[in-house]
Order: sequence, then C-alpha cells, then structure tokens
Amino acid sequence: MEEIPGDAPDETHETVDRLHPLLARRWSPRVFDPAHELTEADVDLLLEAARWAPSAGNSQPWAFHAARRGTPEHAALVPLLAGSSAPWASTASLLLVNLCHELVEDTDWEYSEFSRYDLGQAVAHLTIQGEAMGLACRQFRAFDRDAITALLDVPEHWSVLTMAAVGRPAPEAERGPRASTRTTQVTWPREDDR
Repeated sequence: MEEIPGDAPDETHETVDRLHPLLARRWSPRVFDPAHELTEADVDLLLEAARWAPSAGNSQPWAFHAARRGTPEHAALVPLLAGSSAPWASTASLLLVNLCHELVEDTDWEYSEFSRYDLGQAVAHLTIQGEAMGLACRQFRAFDRDAITALLDVPEHWSVLTMAAVGRPAPEAERGPRASTRTTQVTWPREDDR
C-alpha cells in the first residue's frame, strides 16, 4: 500500500495498511479543479450510492439537491455559502444540499429518531462512491441554512442539514497532516475521558 502523506508511523500503522484503499486515501480537499466537470450520469451514480445506504426500518429519510457547476441551480447556491466555504466550495464540480426528513408532516412527531444518523450514512456511501470515481467530497455546514431552505422551498417536516462539495482535487491540492490524524480512542470508555 502506498504511503499516506502526513501519516506518522505508530502502533496503528499496521491496521491502516489493512484498511480498504478507498477509505485510507479519502480526504477532504479545500482546492478543487475548476475545469473538471461531472456529467448527469456521474451525479446519478453518486446519488444511487446514497440510495443504497442502510436506514432504520428502510425509512430512507434523506434527499439531495444536486447542483452542477455552470447550472442555474449552482449559481443560486453560491451566494448563500459562507465566506469561509465560498472560495473552495464554489469551484467544486457539484454542490449537494443534504436534506433530512425529521417530522411526520403536519405534526411534531419524529419521522424517525435515526433520521440524521441515516442521512450521515447516505452521505458516507456517496463519499466512498465518489472516491471510487476519482473524486473527493468535502462536507460542510458553512452556509445560510434559512436562505437555502427558502430557495428550495423545503417544508417544515424536512431540514437542510449539511452540504457537500464534490469534484476532482486541484493539482495543487495537498493532503495536510490533519487529514491523516485520527484519534486512537474509538472504544468506550475512552482513556482521555476518565
């Protein structure tokens, strides 16, 4: 397996070497290739991967608004990005708005207590499919949620939760040291919480 830039050899290095390559090389760039374009078929394949994610009771409480760069949908979203995300997210080939079905329509009853978790699984599936296609995904929350909710006419029982920028990393994009930094504390109880 190739060396992962920024990865420091430690007691987990052997485990990292056995990790599936799609997971081991995944990272979230902040510089996308502004010339790279995705086709509608590419976007459909990414969304199909999300559709196959597991969900509680197969409720599939997610939806995605896909906006390819160069389309009116993309142009409408870019001004609603925060100053911290606009410079890099706007150059990605695709902006995705990730929506979650939170309530039963016209009630205050939860649609599923796991809906946010399930949306996260769908986005993770989409992210790994993107990696298999030579793409990178950067998930973020730096945008005007109220404005996007209004733009997309999202009803009250759905929520705009996050966004993802998807595209090919720019040639100058570098995987920084933080991209390979992972806590070694993933089991409970955690040593650092005692």
